[in-house]
Formats: sequence, structure tokens, C-alpha cells
Amino acid sequence: MFKVFVEIGIIHQLAKTSFERVMPGGLQTSHFGVLNHLHRRGDGKSLTYLAFAFQVTKGTMTNTVQKLSQRGLIEVRPDPHDGRGKLVYITDTGRLTLREAAAALNPTIDALKRDVGPALFADLLPKLEELRVYLDEARNDEKPPDA
Repeated sequence: MFKVFVEIGIIHQLAKTSFERVMPGGLQTSHFGVLNHLHRRGDGKSLTYLAFAFQVTKGTMTNTVQKLSQRGLIEVRPDPHDGRGKLVYITDTGRLTLREAAAALNPTIDALKRDVGPALFADLLPKLEELRVYLDEARNDEKPPDA
């Protein structure tokens, strides 16, 4: 069982390095992840929510958000319901960068499909999803903060 997580960790590191080599403008996978999350799940998320979603500290997420904000890829606005809180929104530039990053990944993904074959991915995906769902639901009974 432990070997499964070792393999997942090694695959994560290899994929991360491969992806970061082709991402535009030095975009990191953590940056891509936040942009993609805001695009898929909708923006207006709090830093606390994003930290929970990515399983990082609020300080780590604050650092990631600051870097994205400095590049104009996201915008941080005051929370209209909580004067102390801030909400994160993806900008048009962020959406464009996300599309460019996804396009830059296509040759890597195409090579994987060609060299490894789509059947392996079709076989793996349901099992990986099942493991992810279990781990997500078993987060020590933590509850996600409100978005």
C-alpha cells in the first residue's frame, strides 16, 4: 500500500517538472492550479478556502496569490460580507495565461498518449478518482471554509 503513495509522489514530481519546463512565463504548477481552480470552480474564493482546497497553509496560499496578483493574473478584492476578508478573482489576463499554459502542455500530453497509450490512462483514471474522493472525504473530518 505504501508503495502506491511512493509511486504517486514520484509521478507527481516528474509530471510537475515536465509541465513547468513548458509553461509560459515561468508559470509554476501551483500558479496553474490556482488559476485552473478559479476558472473551473468560479472565482470569488477566500484565501482560507483556497488554502484548504490545496492543502497548504494560509501563508503559502497568500504567497502564491501575491505572485499571481503581481503578474495581473488574479485580482484580490475586499469581501463585501466580511470587512476583514479578501476574495480572489481570476482576470482576463489570467484566463488567457491559463489557456496558453494548457496549450503549451498539449505536446507533452500528446506524447504521453502516443508513447504510453490511452488505454493505461482509461484504466487508471477511475481508480485514481476513487482514491482521491476517499482521501478528500477523509480529511480528518475537516470542513471546508465557506467560499
